[in-house]
Order: sequence, then structure tokens, then C-alpha cells
Amino acid sequence: MTIHLVALSGSVRTASFNTRLLQAAVAGARAAGAEVDVIDLAAFPAPIVNQDLEAAEGVPESIRALRARLAPAQGWLLACPEYNGSITPLLKNTLDWCSRPLPDDSPYAATRGRVVGLLSASGGALGGLRGLRHVREIMTNLQALVLPEQFALGAAHKAFEGDTAVLNEDAHAKAAAIGARVVAVAERLA
Repeated sequence: MTIHLVALSGSVRTASFNTRLLQAAVAGARAAGAEVDVIDLAAFPAPIVNQDLEAAEGVPESIRALRARLAPAQGWLLACPEYNGSITPLLKNTLDWCSRPLPDDSPYAATRGRVVGLLSASGGALGGLRGLRHVREIMTNLQALVLPEQFALGAAHKAFEGDTAVLNEDAHAKAAAIGARVVAVAERLA
């Protein structure tokens, strides 16, 4: 059985360190035999979660489309920038909308039981590590299985060459290992 994963970056910034780091994790997952759907959150814009808006208009069509992409996945790779020691507004809002129940679905249907691997990158020494704690809490509350292994790449501005390549082989290997680990755990649970 082929494992299906989704890969999301909490940043839509051009040349985002996290989006580039995610590519190494995706490569590791694919090398371990998984199919990986890389999702660009910029393609799924949504207003800030507002229950009055939801009552009047329902869950935004963009979120319904995103949830359709998330549904077949047995695992997630999440690259999460750190904003003020926490999760990015983009990723938080996306997860909040994805946790809302749809009429034909149950709460947490997009996240329950999914194996999640976390990564982060920043120019600072901690590499976004403080934000991963919050992402871990949120995903656990959404009933996902968040792996204890994670990777935070500090001094990311020195680690990348060009738009896609990870310069530091050790960093590439650590990110790829997160991708492979998500596949291994998802295979055990399948």
C-alpha cells in the first residue's frame, strides 16, 4: 500500500526558508515510497475564522477545496515559520477553518489520526523551535499524531543556495529523515 502525504508550508513568502526546507522533507518521504501532494496555501485564501460569517455563508469554498486535498492523506509534513515565538497567522487560520465541521463530515475529519512531522527554519539561532511547540499543541488538539522527532534549522540564511537547494548536507539529511519517519509511522498504522 502506498502512503499518501500532504506537505504544507506556513509561509507563502517568495523564497521562504520553510518552503525550501519542506522540499527536503518531501524528498525524504518520496524516497521512502510515499506519494506527496505539496500544497501551496496561497491557492486557498480564506477570511479570518468568524462563526457569524460561517453561519451566514458556510465554510469558504477555498477551504472545502483544501480539505478535499487533505482528505486522502495519511500524514502531513508541516514546515512552520515562527512569528513572535508562535505559529504564523496563515497556518493558524487555515487549521482553524479545517477543524470546522462540514454538514457531511465530522469535526477534525481533515486531521484526526494523521501522522504529522514538523520542521521549521529561521535566520535565528533557534530555527523556529519556539513556534513548533504551539503547532504541536494545535495538531494534537486536532487529534493528529505528532511525531516526537522534529527539525528546526537555525541560521537558515546561510544554509540555502539558490532557490531550492539545501547547502548544508546535514540539514538536508535531517529534514529528509522527518519525511521518511512520517512514512514509516503511517505504514505501521495503515
